[in-house]
Amino acid sequence: MGEAAYGAREAGTSMGGVALIAIEEHWSSPELTAAVRALPADRGDPSLVLDEMGDNLALLDDLADARLRFMDAQGVDLQVLSLAPPGTHPLDPAQAVPLARRANDLAVEAVRRHPRRFRALATLPMADPAAAAAELERAAGLGMVGAMVYGRSGAVPLDDPRNEDVFATAASLGLPVFIHPQVPPLAVREVSYSGFDPLTDLAMATFGWGWHLEAALAALRVVVRGTFDRHPDLQLVLGHWGELLPFWLDRADSLARAAGLERRVSDYVRTNVHLTSSGMLNPALLRHVLEVTTPDRLIFSTDYPFQRPDADAIATFLTHLATDADREAFTEGNARRLFRIEGDLG
Repeated sequence: MGEAAYGAREAGTSMGGVALIAIEEHWSSPELTAAVRALPADRGDPSLVLDEMGDNLALLDDLADARLRFMDAQGVDLQVLSLAPPGTHPLDPAQAVPLARRANDLAVEAVRRHPRRFRALATLPMADPAAAAAELERAAGLGMVGAMVYGRSGAVPLDDPRNEDVFATAASLGLPVFIHPQVPPLAVREVSYSGFDPLTDLAMATFGWGWHLEAALAALRVVVRGTFDRHPDLQLVLGHWGELLPFWLDRADSLARAAGLERRVSDYVRTNVHLTSSGMLNPALLRHVLEVTTPDRLIFSTDYPFQRPDADAIATFLTHLATDADREAFTEGNARRLFRIEGDLG
């Protein structure tokens, strides 16, 4: 199918007859953001400043007309909404539990207002694993289609055994868990990402490098912990074409024997991990991930509003998928299957 078939959509139509579903599309809760801003420097998240650049904050806060207009211009039929980082992960349980609940209620209300345009991932209060598992069950009952988490809550890594019930709940409910990048701990930032001017320090620690190492490490730790051996139906999602993990699987495979895993790390990536583009519409990245996984594991996303590919850029990128079947899987089919999205969209 040629590039011309993927022109910009008009409202209510899809690209070339195939719906375009974007699964890493952010929004913000002013209440939760204010709580994170109030934290002391050693617990806070300096990446919040990125939300304020340009018109990011206005777009993050909007779950209606401005967002829908942008989706129409891009040709995106449906966004899977996810709270912008850092979620509730820097907060203690007393704050995280009620704020996660209220954020999820807001997201569900947006889906109810626009059921053909939105679905939503749950925000979980990982500082209280029992409450997080309970909130995931509640979110599933409200129609949320998965959860977005981060590599650690406070100093507790995502793979810590105390989070086992969260993974067990996700697996039993058939809800995928999206591991989103997170700013490195303060001590790591000071050692590895400082010494430039403040903005360059932050860029190095976040979108330029550190975010992606943190997310890749979190996912690798989940694998090495044996999580998929205990929960073979669990599905993870990684953004940015796998957060660097697919590019180093040859070395990561050497961990399997040391950790006593049933399979190689690369095998779990092929069967338990989906990769999404996060607006990085680079054919070279697509070619590489297809060397280590299969087309049924790849899903489109734009990382809205931090990345904003236009309809022409999206159309051009889709021509680099080898077949019509691969394009349909990437733009719509894989997302529908993973997140159980049914019905007409747009």
